[in-house]
Amino acid sequence: MKLFNTLILASAAAALPALGMAQEAETAAEASAAVSTDGVFILNSLLFLIGGFLVFWMAAGFAMLEAGLVRGKNVTMQLTKNIALFSLAAIFYYLVGYNLMYPLGSWAVDGVFSALFPNVAVLEAVGVTADAADDYSYASTGSDFFFQLMFCATTASIVSGTLAERIKLWPFLIFTIVLTAFIYPLQASWKWGGGFLDSAGFLDFAGSTVVHSVGGWAALVGAIILGPRIGKYKDGAVHPMPGSNLALATLGTFILWLGWFGFNGGSQLAMGTVGDVADISRIFANTNTAAAGGAIAALILTQVLYKKPDLTMILNGALAGLVSITAEPLTPTLGQATIIGAIGGIIVVFAVPMLDKLKIDDVVGAIPVHLCAGIWGTFIVAWTNPDASFATQIYGILVVGVFTIIASGIVWMILKGVMGLRVTEENEINGLDMAELGMEAYPEFSKG
Repeated sequence: MKLFNTLILASAAAALPALGMAQEAETAAEASAAVSTDGVFILNSLLFLIGGFLVFWMAAGFAMLEAGLVRGKNVTMQLTKNIALFSLAAIFYYLVGYNLMYPLGSWAVDGVFSALFPNVAVLEAVGVTADAADDYSYASTGSDFFFQLMFCATTASIVSGTLAERIKLWPFLIFTIVLTAFIYPLQASWKWGGGFLDSAGFLDFAGSTVVHSVGGWAALVGAIILGPRIGKYKDGAVHPMPGSNLALATLGTFILWLGWFGFNGGSQLAMGTVGDVADISRIFANTNTAAAGGAIAALILTQVLYKKPDLTMILNGALAGLVSITAEPLTPTLGQATIIGAIGGIIVVFAVPMLDKLKIDDVVGAIPVHLCAGIWGTFIVAWTNPDASFATQIYGILVVGVFTIIASGIVWMILKGVMGLRVTEENEINGLDMAELGMEAYPEFSKG
């Protein structure tokens, strides 16, 4: 018996180190899993934050582009509109738009209209915790809100340039509030919020339609209702009104080009795996080459058509290339991305004079860039992405287009009837800087 007890004790003593090692291994595995989860959370949130501030920098790009393409007497007004529209977007997307855009399962009308306010607690927790209901990536609610806000503000920036030099400040800002709080987030919920367009298989990776064509449609309707600038179309001829500073316009274009890497790259929505980072790299490369394709196509085409290259067309050609690739920047090869962007640049060169023939006055060329190239980019997704179909892409384009035309048209007409949209003829001739703001961007060049 004594020998038996001795053997039992010896066996137990031998097993203790192995048991301890197993417990340590289990603890290490749990720690590793926690670190891995935390790492994914950090990397995904970092992608949203970096992408978000790059897209924010696009606000500066729009401001510089517009300041360069309007006449000197209207520069201060454009700068004022751009800083104001971004600030209004930030507030009203927080108050209404974010919850309207992401119902998170709480639909008042399934797949069509959010219950709007049931998720307000999500916003109250911005920057504090991860949102468990946010199933498309593991990132903080604050970083997601920040990133999505920048897309909303971009939509409003598109409208600003088209209607320059003749629209009153306050009606424009009120339209911006409606656009960023309701029009943009409602249609965006149909795709990015898991609504009926998403269920139908409509694909729009970073917003050629959801962002750019929406801004383009709103700008087109506003331009038609507002009418052209005085003297733009006279005696059956188009009278060019050159911008004040092409250096600023070029700077703005390069800033927008830079910001687009955040716009498209951040829309991967995840950076926690090797595959995600590889995809982001492809997106960056395709985004860049599409812009280059658009610029070169516009450069060559304007040389052929007008015997001299047109810098403003080249700038807008680059932007059109960027808009064109935004709907699907991941699946094309570099060659395909270049072609997609180049066709966007070609579209701009032909769309600008087409609008002039229709007497639709677009000061900065935003309609050809954001609407026409946005439609093209959304349609051509099916060329490189086997999950898309041309019919479904056309369906999504039409749904968003019809909705935006009707919604923005109603808002523009109400503002026209209640407040009036257009400045007086005298104020338009003298310039909106002095008439609406009482200050000039270039006072040293003013008369007297």
